[in-house]
Amino acid sequence: MTEPTAPPPSPSPSPSPSPSNGGRGRARWTRWIPAIEQFRSYERAWFGHDLIAGSVLVALLAPAGMAYAQASGLPPITGLYATIVPLLVYALMGPSRVLVMGPDSSLAPLVAAVVIPLAGSDASQAVALAGLLSIFVGVIGILAGLARFGFLAELLSAPVRYGYLNGIALTIVVSQLPKVFGFSVGAETMISTLRDFVEGLIDRRANWWAVGLAAAALLIIVVLRRVAPQVPGVLVAVIAAIAVTVVFGLADHDVSLVGDLPSGFPLPSIPNVTWESVGRLTGAALGISFVAFADTSVLARVYALKRGAQVDSNQELVALGAVNLVAGFFQGFPVSGSQSRTPVAEAAGARTQLTGVVAAVLLLSLLVLAPGAFRNLPEPVLAAVVISAALRIFATRQVVRLAAIRRSEFMLSVVAFLAVAMLGAIVGVAVAIALSLLNFMRKAWKPHTTELVRVDGLRGYHDSDRHPEGRRVPGLLLYRFDAPLFFANSRFFLEDVIDRVDRSPAPVHVVVITAEPITDIDTTAADAIDELIRDLAVRGVTLRFAELKGHVRERMDVYGLVEQIGPQWFSRTTGEAVHAYVRDAQINWVDWQDHPDL
Repeated sequence: MTEPTAPPPSPSPSPSPSPSNGGRGRARWTRWIPAIEQFRSYERAWFGHDLIAGSVLVALLAPAGMAYAQASGLPPITGLYATIVPLLVYALMGPSRVLVMGPDSSLAPLVAAVVIPLAGSDASQAVALAGLLSIFVGVIGILAGLARFGFLAELLSAPVRYGYLNGIALTIVVSQLPKVFGFSVGAETMISTLRDFVEGLIDRRANWWAVGLAAAALLIIVVLRRVAPQVPGVLVAVIAAIAVTVVFGLADHDVSLVGDLPSGFPLPSIPNVTWESVGRLTGAALGISFVAFADTSVLARVYALKRGAQVDSNQELVALGAVNLVAGFFQGFPVSGSQSRTPVAEAAGARTQLTGVVAAVLLLSLLVLAPGAFRNLPEPVLAAVVISAALRIFATRQVVRLAAIRRSEFMLSVVAFLAVAMLGAIVGVAVAIALSLLNFMRKAWKPHTTELVRVDGLRGYHDSDRHPEGRRVPGLLLYRFDAPLFFANSRFFLEDVIDRVDRSPAPVHVVVITAEPITDIDTTAADAIDELIRDLAVRGVTLRFAELKGHVRERMDVYGLVEQIGPQWFSRTTGEAVHAYVRDAQINWVDWQDHPDL
């Protein structure tokens, strides 16, 4: 859900050739395995670019993966497992040619919020819980993609997303502060973590060597990101921290180090957790799935637009699900598209997903041949890496803009922020989704409505609120309802029409619903229209429609409303409806004769 900053454009690969003839048959099953088409259309000239990009990428993947694992409440090694497996699976099933999958900062607090309370200090249990959580996220993603639920990524409105992102960013920063200062706390929520952190400072538990290392690493990353974005600041910070640790013997100053990583790669296994934990994981998996897909969907759209490609949200959702499903069996945890590593891959010249395969193979070789490579990496530096990623999540500029242009949406953003900050990441996700849906319902429940009037010198009919000088056809109310008619707003529709008829300064004999904005009518709305017809009839008023869309009229025909109103009272245009009314009522209204284009 982070708002990715588009990196400098790089040469795009030639589009894959369209399958012809029998290719159409192949596309039916190869659609879910895009690697086949990428292989068929692969050009030799791309290999060198993919090889270099994969080599460059691995320098960022290792420290970032370990940092996000630690931020998720897991051993650093699991971050490498959760990097290698997703790279390989997405290379096979991912529709995007350059998207990089792996652990991400926006998911870390969500995973930690589930794992830490259930596992406590038991690292093996934490790994098992995170693995099963990833499997659940994977199953949800695959089923949702096959059911064509890709549109769900759009459910978070921009204001709510900004507030959610700010809450997540602040949660990440606060969760890493104790590690930066060289001590640990047992708190689970952001507020309790902040309280325990302050108490730790008061009790003089801070290790100033750790603080110095973390501050220096953060400064290097942030400065290089601004002045030399082509230089991998994370890698520079990590190498410098390891060198300083060895030269000054910081292990003797109680600075926590990563230590030797387990050699090799785990065999696939089913995570062993209690049934009680399974229930807790299921609900959390839904929220994490939503956030992971929203993250990946935004990123995929950005790079598809850059390359002139199209995004199939359902296919992307299936690929994301497969990535998480497989990762869960290899001691991984939930992952998504990476907004920090994808730009690195593209800027380094990546042409296809072979870049990810190269990076995964190099990482795997590192685990097998050099498990001690990160022995002297200080854990406070990993915390600095996480904080540097969190700083990029903050959407303060967008929120300030909202405050200036639309206060209601600014308040929505603030509420979403407070929900994440005060209630925790998992509950905050649920609140953020609910806020977006409620905001949509609020707008659809009471949409803009108006009476249309004739304005001299202007073609057509116009909003009476904007044109108080407009003229009304005697005895006719032209009413526009700017939303679909459904259960939530049907009562408002009925009452608003009746209220306008009753408040009209002159008697109304006919109401014409100018229905061009109405895109659907459900059963509840059909019942409301039936009630409206009867209420108007009591007042001596008849109901007609104009500009009704074909499929909506067909729906009204099924409900029996067309026959009830009369097929002749469904006009193609508002002008045609006015013409028919003036003709039949013999009203002294000559405007339509002066303007036959009505």
